[in-house]
Amino acid sequence: MTETLTPCAVADVVLTIRGHKVILDRDLAMLYGVEVKRLNEQMKRNRDRFPDDFAFQLTLQEVTNLKSQFATSGSPGMRSQIATASSKRNIRFMPYAFTEHGVIMAATVLNSSKAVERTRGQEPVVRKPKSHRG
Repeated sequence: MTETLTPCAVADVVLTIRGHKVILDRDLAMLYGVEVKRLNEQMKRNRDRFPDDFAFQLTLQEVTNLKSQFATSGSPGMRSQIATASSKRNIRFMPYAFTEHGVIMAATVLNSSKAVERTRGQEPVVRKPKSHRG
């Protein structure tokens, strides 16, 4: 069973990276009730639907910056693999960041009832960013 993220908690996981308001793959997977692996598989299989302004993979430097930012902020809402990863272990895969358009496109390629339900909602998924310069 996958952990889920409530729509109310979405504002806590929105970040600004490369000048875009984004949600990281793990947080988006929780919002849609799917595994991160499945979300990323579908995104890679449908790569033509995800141009760079919809989704992009973070660089090692961006991951390092986020990890240090999360460690110093003490923000309890951060569920990202970056924040929870042990400092002694490397992250196996660099996470993907999804812009607002990428969030909607991800819902169209996932066969998830929560993804469909979330896209029918009135409120945009990506709204209030936490500042990060990367």
